[in-house]
Amino acid sequence: MDPYLLAFLLIVLIGSVTVYIYYLREKKAELASIRRGFCPKCHQKSIELTDKRSGGCGSPSLLTFTCNVCDYSNSFATHDSGGCGSGGCA
Repeated sequence: MDPYLLAFLLIVLIGSVTVYIYYLREKKAELASIRRGFCPKCHQKSIELTDKRSGGCGSPSLLTFTCNVCDYSNSFATHDSGGCGSGGCA
């Protein structure tokens, strides 16, 4: 294998992982702001849960939040603390 090709692939891999980590940190900060009740874009208390979907017991929930002031909208996949054995799905 050509060392230049290997170096190129390594650079692309490291760059992709770095960008994904940055993306996850940004999503985490947005979700923390939303859990406090503030819109991450306009910083006003105008955010509300518009959609909640779940695939069933033990699967992650897809939460969609929308701001009434600036039309910010984003979806987050979160895991509930309870599972089938804890009675959370009854």
